[in-house]
Amino acid sequence: MAIDFAPRIVPPVLLKAHRAPRILERKLMVYRRLWVHLFAGFFEPVFYLLSIRIGIGKLVGTVNLDGHAVSYAAFVAPALLAASAMNGAVFDSTFGVFFNLKYAKTYDAILATPMAVEDVAVGEIGWALLRGLMYATAFLFVMAVMGLIHSWWAILALPGATLIGFAFGAVGMAGTSYMRSWLDFEFVQLTILPLFLFSATFYPLSTYPRALQVLVQCTPLYQGVAIERALTTGTVGPDILVHVLYLSVMGLVGLRIASRRMHVLLQP
Repeated sequence: MAIDFAPRIVPPVLLKAHRAPRILERKLMVYRRLWVHLFAGFFEPVFYLLSIRIGIGKLVGTVNLDGHAVSYAAFVAPALLAASAMNGAVFDSTFGVFFNLKYAKTYDAILATPMAVEDVAVGEIGWALLRGLMYATAFLFVMAVMGLIHSWWAILALPGATLIGFAFGAVGMAGTSYMRSWLDFEFVQLTILPLFLFSATFYPLSTYPRALQVLVQCTPLYQGVAIERALTTGTVGPDILVHVLYLSVMGLVGLRIASRRMHVLLQP
């Protein structure tokens, strides 16, 4: 009976991706010699956090968060954690996938083996998710050392970062499948930068005009910021389930589109 209902619960692309871990194995072998590039994306949010902790954070003081006064550094840190997971996932699922698809022809070589298109799609998104998780783990450790974690709920911040990585990695790969040249990656930067700056990352949502508040609440990074901020500050409420559902649906839709597009691009 469970087998009959499995396709209705689990996306078909996941059921067919039996060899996707091989993609992860290949990625680990490649980055074993490129570990400097792997961790380069981790330092940007850390530098932001350090500058806030020793600079602007002392000028701002505390921020009111759901009736709780928290330091400005503790307010911004979980948002940077979410952004770190997003950046790690987006980097590989866009630039890396495009290079392998259009120039290195890596996927053509992979599909000459018993592996299927579903394995490629799930494996690449899985790696983007893993990379985002590694960034988030290191960043969460830095937060703990700085004393910016105020709740045991923060243990769930890593699964939260994994969900953020899945959502952005899947949508990033789906979008990359439509790109024709490197010039199209301007749209990636055009999307990521406003999300980073205006997803209640540096300012409470209440500081925005009402119309902008609604717009911000509809953006994907805001969902991740809200999850991580609630978990690290201990202000967890029922609304966190809405954010989790948003990112889950975003990731599953992106995964489905990415799989279909890879079928079109890689199979004659």
